[in-house]
Order: sequence, then C-alpha cells, then structure tokens
Amino acid sequence: MKGERISVMTSAAQTKSLGRRGAVRFALMLVVVGLAMLGCGKTGDGVVGDGAPVVVADTTFMADIVQNVAGESFRVVPLVPSGADPHSFEPTPQDAKSVAECEAVVINVTGLVPQLDDLISAVGDSGVTVIAAAAGLSGAPDDPHLWLDPIMVISYVATIAQGLAELDPAGADSYRSRAETYKTQLRELDSWIADEVSVLPSEQRLLVTNHKSLSYFAGRYGFRVVGALFPTVSGQGTPSAQEVVALVNDIKSSGAPAIFLETGSNTDLARQVARETGVAVVDDLYIASLGDEASTYIEMMRRNVTLIVDALK
Repeated sequence: MKGERISVMTSAAQTKSLGRRGAVRFALMLVVVGLAMLGCGKTGDGVVGDGAPVVVADTTFMADIVQNVAGESFRVVPLVPSGADPHSFEPTPQDAKSVAECEAVVINVTGLVPQLDDLISAVGDSGVTVIAAAAGLSGAPDDPHLWLDPIMVISYVATIAQGLAELDPAGADSYRSRAETYKTQLRELDSWIADEVSVLPSEQRLLVTNHKSLSYFAGRYGFRVVGALFPTVSGQGTPSAQEVVALVNDIKSSGAPAIFLETGSNTDLARQVARETGVAVVDDLYIASLGDEASTYIEMMRRNVTLIVDALK
C-alpha cells in the first residue's frame, strides 16, 4: 500500500466539537494511521531508523530508569522534553511518528501524559509494546507520583526488566542482572534520604507544594503535607479564593517555613501566599523532569532532598 493516497475526512461540525486539544489529538491520530497505511514504522525485526532498537519513555526521569535496565540493547528516548509539564504536554506529529515506529513505550501510569495515552490508542495493533511501570502499585490511578518514593521505583524496575525480557528473550538475563544492580542503587538512595531527613525533628517535616505531588515521598520519610497551592495531582485548574485563604491559614497554624515548587512553575500565587505568611519560596525542585542540575533520576532525588531539608532546618 506504500505510495497510496490517504483520505480521512471529518465534517466541520465534528472538528469544531473536538476543541483545541481534541483537534490536536485527532491530527496526531491521523499521522499514526497514515504511517501504518504507508508501510512506515518498524522493520520486520523491530528496529528503527539507523538499526538501533528504540524504546520511547514518557518522561526524562523514566528514560533514565529504563536505560539503566536496558543497557546498550535499546536506545531509550523521552517523549516529554526536560522542563515540560507531562499533564499538559502537547505532542507534535514527529512525536506521533516516534511512538508509531518504536519497539516499545514505557509509561508511568495511564493519565500522567494524557496525549501519549491517545497516541498509544491510535497505534492500536501495530505491534508496539506498552510497559506500564507502575502496574500493580496501589494508588497509581489516583496519584501517579509514585516515583518520588525510590522503593516504589524498585517495583518499576522489576516491571521494566520483565517487559524488556519479553521483547528480547535472548537478553533476559542481562536485563534482570542490570535491574538487580540498579535496585541496589535505589535502596542506597532510600537509605541516604532517610539519613538526610533524620536531622529534622518530626514537627519540622512540613511540606507545602505547588500541587499534590509529594504524598508518596511524604509517606515514606515521615513528612506531613500541609497543603498545596493547586489542590489537584495534576496542578491544572485554578484554586478558589476560599482554598487560598484556607491554605494561608494552614501555613500559619502549622508553622511551615517554605512553599516548594518544581522548576518552570508559575510562581505568582506562591509569591502572593508567601507575602501573606512570611514563608520562603523554593522554586527549583525537579518533580517530573530531569534538568541541567540533575541528569539522572538518582541525582534528581538527591537534589530535591537537599533543597527540602535545607529549607526546613
């Protein structure tokens, strides 16, 4: 069918009803369908482009986790670029092409990157394997931020190793061996975080965040989440005046000394609340993305913990 013209039509009324995000989703799905009908995508042995098997990961931190398990057997590339918000990320046609052509897609959990979920649905039965790293972990559909607890990431690693072994049975022992090595590093990270946090009395372990992102981290290391500027796990929407007043009161009554935001966040509301409460604003955590000062998941966690502990001393 290569070379045939593709014609997919929709009425003007249908297009209008889709809205902006729906229209973007529809256009990306057409790219995926077009690739399949033109015979593009993976070759018969499941390799891409230059011959290297490619795995697409939803985020930069997930790409690092997967690469630690995959070694040199796969080239792992993130879909959501550094600094972008996974919840509001809008993929391009090139992103759709990458998903359609890759060997596998590794996601945290359905819902973290909604547009990626749409692309995966559009790929359908094209042969692309989807590995949900948080599969089987309690609470993931309600709050996907499990990766901020390194012990949860150990479960991610086991799931990823199993998924890669099913893709490449000949390399199964290597994936499992690298997974065990990385699990050891994650346990060491967990111990390091616990030691760093131990300098804080329990009554000082207070977190005020941009959105509901640190619940698993807090539960693991004995913090109390006082509140969030945007009281949702996605950070989308606008808090009501009553919610802001309630947060101001909670900060004052708890004695929380700082508000913690991830890099790239709009700081306007945080600065407003800080003026009313006299607290500091820490606006450079890495929550859902790696960055210049944290190029691996482990570095990301170490940096976040240092910033949090220093602000709460």
